[in-house]
Parts: sequence; structure tokens; C-alpha cells
Amino acid sequence: MLKLTLLQQMLIVSIAMSTITCTFVQKTKKYLPCSSCLSFYSLVINMFFGIVFCKTFTKISFPESLWIGLFSFLGADTIYKSLEGKLASYKNLIDKQIIEVKKENLIRTGSED
Repeated sequence: MLKLTLLQQMLIVSIAMSTITCTFVQKTKKYLPCSSCLSFYSLVINMFFGIVFCKTFTKISFPESLWIGLFSFLGADTIYKSLEGKLASYKNLIDKQIIEVKKENLIRTGSED
């Protein structure tokens, strides 16, 4: 049976980690001797950060941390570009006093007319 909850948790951790590893690779790629080894360098960084990140911040096992590193490697660039500049800061979320709900998401009860 597929462990969907575990897979979902692993993907969430890899999304968080991929932004960190993608930024790290972008900042350090100028030190590589050749541009053709960038993919291998990125894979190594993602696997290393996957192990360290998971052991530090989660209770995920070693084999699962390798999967998270692989997920991060496969989707790091796409996830990073899709999230870049679109995340609200924590202060903006806390300071917001109004909650917006779409009209179609309202729950109607029988007593309202």
C-alpha cells in the first residue's frame, strides 16, 4: 500500500529544502571548473543537504532523507522559480485583520434567508 501521508510530508520538506539548495547552488556555481559538471554538483549538494536538513529538523530516517534530496534535485529549480517573489512575509500575514472568503465558499445554513 502506498503511504500517501509519508509521501506528502516528504514532498513538503523537499519544497522547503529545494529553495535553500537552489540558492546555494546558484551562489556557488561560479567556483566550478566547468559548466558541464553543474548537474552532478547540484545532485551532490541536494543529497548532502537532504541528509543534514532532515536529521536536524525532522525525525525522518536516512533512506527517506535520500528521497527528499532526490525530490529536491528534480524539482528545485522549478519550485524555486514558481515561489520566488510570491510568498507573503510572516509579518504581513499576522498584521492582516480581514479574512477574505469567496462567495462560492460560504456555507449556508437552513436558518439564513
